Amino acid sequence: MTDMSQSQGETSGQSSERVDLPVWRVGQGFDVHRWSSDPARRLVLGGVRFDDSPGLIGHSDADVVTHACIDALLGACGLGDIGQLFPDNDPALAGADSLELLRHAMGLIGGDGWRVANVDCTVVLDAPKLAPHRPTMETLLSEIVGAPVTVKGKRTEGVAALGEGVQCFAVAGVMRV
Repeated sequence: MTDMSQSQGETSGQSSERVDLPVWRVGQGFDVHRWSSDPARRLVLGGVRFDDSPGLIGHSDADVVTHACIDALLGACGLGDIGQLFPDNDPALAGADSLELLRHAMGLIGGDGWRVANVDCTVVLDAPKLAPHRPTMETLLSEIVGAPVTVKGKRTEGVAALGEGVQCFAVAGVMRV
């Protein structure tokens, strides 16, 4: 096995000069919340509030997109998970804005010497349509993360269990230089 800090010249026998290569890591995140019957709760995805859609059950704002991003980023950096950092039984976090949780997580990530390359999210839901809101979600998340964040929507294709809430899968790439 080749030492990750060797230069390519060293591994191919072309040079003995040592050049440190960046350390790359990938993290995976997932979050899911059920639909809420509370008429006062509104759906929040990627920091965007959907005023015409019922919300999700959750201790915070139940933003599955932002939560999955946080988990993917923390996992990639070896910094635990969202539940360790923001426990759902902490009264101070009741109704919390998930974008603020992401800001806090990014402070820890940057403080630990990691830079984000990108985050890619796949949201599973039938309605509302994400397309009109996707640019705003991507902009809000990208500004906080300091790297491109992409958001894609997928339908449940009639699988009843998937339609009981909203799911989001996220993958994050990070590097330490």
